[in-house]
Amino acid sequence: MRRFYCPDADPAQDALTLGADESAHIRNVLRLREGERIAVFDGRGNEYLCEVESVGKRETELAVISRTEPPSKESPLDLTLAAALLKHDKFDMVVQKAVELGVTRLLPIVTKRCDIPPDAAGKRLERWERIAIEASKQCGRATLMEISDVGEFADHIGEAGSEAIVFVEQGGRGFPAGIGSSRITAFVGPEGGWEEAEIAMAEKADAALVTLGGRILRAETAAIAVTALLQHRYGDLK
Repeated sequence: MRRFYCPDADPAQDALTLGADESAHIRNVLRLREGERIAVFDGRGNEYLCEVESVGKRETELAVISRTEPPSKESPLDLTLAAALLKHDKFDMVVQKAVELGVTRLLPIVTKRCDIPPDAAGKRLERWERIAIEASKQCGRATLMEISDVGEFADHIGEAGSEAIVFVEQGGRGFPAGIGSSRITAFVGPEGGWEEAEIAMAEKADAALVTLGGRILRAETAAIAVTALLQHRYGDLK
């Protein structure tokens, strides 16, 4: 069933209104008509089975048939993925796959060897939010992944402290036995890797340094791989 995003949905109401973007998709791409049924989610965990009542140029009116369970449940792991900014559309893929893999919060970070400047990345936040919405439609999540403003590694590693896992190419260990399994912040560096000063910051903050093994991964691949591993180990990818 086709799924649509309606951030203004009110669980107490028996009618919903989709905005211009979703209405254009319904009218011009899918060509849905009155009486057809669709699914709607509000980004806050609520899912609705609805019937199309009218399709306009700027709005689509829906009748709510029932509240339903989202196709995909949220992971019990509160996972923040702190990923270094990447050039071109590489970070777009990180956003998309983070949604699919159940990341709670995506934190784009600036590191010493970062590929792009933070002011350029800040302009891409709206694009990343659109990608997250489309990925949520596809994968069945009803809760939108939060995308934070671009931040500095030095600031956020201190905030995460002992809940942080910093993935390094060498010199790290396996997953720590004592780390809390309900909330984790995973730090993934840029293509050029971490600088020694950043590793020292992580150690000072009591973060765990973890090395995955002998394979050399691209930064975007590493972000996806570590997310899947953490969801398998502590979340719901069993």
